[in-house]
Amino acid sequence: MQDSLPQLLEHRRKELQERQATYRWVTWAPGIPRCIDAKTEADLPQDERFDNEKRSDFEHSLHYALLELSLKKLAIRFGKSWNDLEDFKRIFWKLRSPIAEYCMEHWKEDWFFGYQCMNGSNPRMIRIIRKLPENFPVVPNMVQSSMALGTHLDKELKAGNIYLLDYAIMDGIPTNTIRGRPQFIAAPLCLLYLHPDNGLMPIAIQLEQNPDRDTPIFLPSDPPLAWLMAKMWVRHSEFQVFQLLSHLLRTHLVVEVFCVSTLRQLPAVHPVYKLLSPHLRYTLEINCRGRTQLLSSNGIFKRVVSTGGDGLMILAQREYKVLTYRSLQPPNDFADRGVFQLPKYFYRDNSLMLWEAIHSFVSGIVGLYYQSDEDVTEDQELQAWFRDITQEGFTELPNFGLPSRLTLEELSTLLSVVIFIATAQHAATNNGQFDWCAWVPNTPCTMRHPPPADKDAVTMEMIMATLPDVSQSCVQMAITWHLGRAQPDAIPLGQYAEEHFTEGRAQEVIDRFRAELKEIEEQILGQNEGLELQYLFLLPSRVENSITI
Repeated sequence: MQDSLPQLLEHRRKELQERQATYRWVTWAPGIPRCIDAKTEADLPQDERFDNEKRSDFEHSLHYALLELSLKKLAIRFGKSWNDLEDFKRIFWKLRSPIAEYCMEHWKEDWFFGYQCMNGSNPRMIRIIRKLPENFPVVPNMVQSSMALGTHLDKELKAGNIYLLDYAIMDGIPTNTIRGRPQFIAAPLCLLYLHPDNGLMPIAIQLEQNPDRDTPIFLPSDPPLAWLMAKMWVRHSEFQVFQLLSHLLRTHLVVEVFCVSTLRQLPAVHPVYKLLSPHLRYTLEINCRGRTQLLSSNGIFKRVVSTGGDGLMILAQREYKVLTYRSLQPPNDFADRGVFQLPKYFYRDNSLMLWEAIHSFVSGIVGLYYQSDEDVTEDQELQAWFRDITQEGFTELPNFGLPSRLTLEELSTLLSVVIFIATAQHAATNNGQFDWCAWVPNTPCTMRHPPPADKDAVTMEMIMATLPDVSQSCVQMAITWHLGRAQPDAIPLGQYAEEHFTEGRAQEVIDRFRAELKEIEEQILGQNEGLELQYLFLLPSRVENSITI
């Protein structure tokens, strides 16, 4: 939007010149989105830093969690055994959550495994299939005992009741070495069946992408420890994919591109700056801290995660190559994965409600300042912002699929995508970390032995030797608690620390948005009433307005 008075235009130009000198693009690593030029959070301008309360809480909570667990670790090292799954209870601590407790009780059950595919920390992997992948040679009689009476695999494939988790992206990723010992990964395929009585159930697991005649396909009818071990390997891949791809790449790093381009190209009086600014608060600092404290060559991932070191960057580069703008829009994502028929997919239902509310809010605000496609095209600052996103932020992405030019409709969709990712999508992947990962065998951060090649050879000794050790398990619990807990100074979706829009009509649009969020809140609470396992990650009051952790 343009001011016409020469001195106002000059003021805007100067503001942007200063900002462009302050906020510069840099390539953190080739083949991933570009980011802010700051080696650590200390290099960021004061405006982008955590305030004192946030900073001291962030640092204190991490120290507290690591100290709490190091005491438990010492207690175990001095004379207590670590040779049975029950021993993981010893490090299960007073900061536990109801879902983490539930997880500890039910993690071995197949229906709970299926539930997590839809409503856990990585709910975007599951997709429908109509025919089996060629590299997953399941034959109907293998899984017949998992089928409902009177049906078989081919019939259920045709009926649209068979789903797949495919971790091909993990294949051949270099693994970490921790304290001199190599760690291990797998690239599993997992077949799931929507059973008419039992819900979504895993029915076959293969732990590699290129099977030969001897590659086992694990089944629920196998010896119980063999089937349990196969599910743990799937959940271990899940830890890598959800932390590095669904969470880091697809929320933190994607939003950082919009953060940098907004600060570089839009003056503070621009309506798009006003709209986005509350959804970009603290994101640059948390991303800088992530790069230095979590992902660096001496960071926490290097200490305890199987893809730490070179692996995590290669994994992110692979995902970035296939990342599409379309997949970041919830209605398209669910349609493309064929999951609209899945019952009890609360993540999908809540996401779509929030997407509609956000899209309607954004369209309302955009419509106050732009009446036509021409208005959008003629806004030079907005065009520069869009060029910065496509040419500087998302480089090397020929198939990303952002529109080649911004129309009024495309602008509303793009801004809705940014706000949805910074709020709902981040909440869905980040906020349940402790819930799903505190019971370490449910989502192990690393594996210390290779996947089993023989079903009959799986013993409890083998399982305990493979799962993270005491020290790794303690760090996994500490870091997922630190990152997944509610933030002390959180501003929930639809609330604003400062009023950017002062016009009456804009205020009306904001009030409508808040009323809609209140309705969604009541609807979600109503849906969860009486449920033993509640899905509240997308409750608007628990969804933060920006990525701050």
